[in-house]
Amino acid sequence: MGAVSDVPAFRRGVKFRFDSVRDSWVLLAPEKLFMPDDIAVEILKLVDGERAIKAIVDDLATRFDAPRGEIEADVIATLDDLSARGAIQL
Repeated sequence: MGAVSDVPAFRRGVKFRFDSVRDSWVLLAPEKLFMPDDIAVEILKLVDGERAIKAIVDDLATRFDAPRGEIEADVIATLDDLSARGAIQL
């Protein structure tokens, strides 16, 4: 399980981009396509391989004026799920 001190990064070969054909954000991995929901998109926009989960949580909590605990739970759950699927490394 991810910890707030972990620094998430996209695994080698994984790309996060806006797909104009689908008119949505997609996460492309070798032989896989993920279509993240709106919450996951906001999280993934902040994954840069340098920012720790804590910084991602702080940014989102401030931007969306939401409870930090709720945001932290969503961020960790999303990144843990994508890590288990091979798209993110923690």
